[in-house]
Parts: sequence; structure tokens; C-alpha cells
Amino acid sequence: MLFLDEPTAGVDVELRKDMWNVVRALRASGVTIILTTHYIEEAEEMADRIGIINKGELLLVEEKAELMRKLGRKQLVLQLQSKLQSIPETLSRYKLELSPGGGELTYTYDTRGERTGITGLLQDLAAAGIRFADLKTSQSSLEDIFVGLVRSAP
Repeated sequence: MLFLDEPTAGVDVELRKDMWNVVRALRASGVTIILTTHYIEEAEEMADRIGIINKGELLLVEEKAELMRKLGRKQLVLQLQSKLQSIPETLSRYKLELSPGGGELTYTYDTRGERTGITGLLQDLAAAGIRFADLKTSQSSLEDIFVGLVRSAP
């Protein structure tokens, strides 16, 4: 389990790397370790369970994979062949976001659902005459989840 809390000042980089190597070795041998860190990349890389503390209050403790599944989101970004001025009404059910320059459409979807809606979206884009040159997907990071939880906490 790893708790995210206030940063510690002045930690030497080499000492920190050595410490994480020791922690990895202990973890690999089956030892349970409880650590605190403000470095979310470390938590994302090393932790099996995540605890998030905000202003001294424990907001949650969750298996990392479950936390990412429950609170994470995925996005499909389509780089368009031709810029759009606006999103056609026929695509409103997808709640797409058009980039400021009109060159990209972003679709945010729930990976927990039975269907993501991507197949229907691509078919409806083709029917609307909207072509894309490239696409990419991304998933929210532990940092995105952490920031969202801390911002929404009372």
C-alpha cells in the first residue's frame, strides 16, 4: 500500500533511487510496505494499493487497478482530415469535444460499460462525411485521478 501525502524537502536524487531499489526488492520478496510519497509517478509504478490523503483526511484506500478502472477515463482523439467549424447535430449523443482549431475530435468513454460506443461513433462519422487522418487513445493517469479527488473533496 502506498499513501500520497506532503512532499519531503531536499531528498537527494541518488539516495531516492537507491531507496526505491531496496523497496522494489522487498516488495518482490513478498514484504508488505507502507510508504508515503508526493511523487505520483512512483505510486503509479510501484503500488498495489493506493491511499489518498488530503489535508490529513484519508479520502480512500483502493487497489490501484480497481481505482484506475473506477475513476479513470479513456479518450479517443481523432485527427481530422478537414477542419470542422462545429460538430454535426447527428453526433450529439457522443458528447464530442472539438479542439479550438477544429482539427481534432475527442470522445471520452467509459471502459466499464458493456460497449464503448467507438464502433457506432466511427460509423456515424463516416455517414456524416467526416474523415480522420489518425487516431490515438489515452487513459487518465493516477495523477489525473488524484487531482480530481483532491479538488472535489470538501
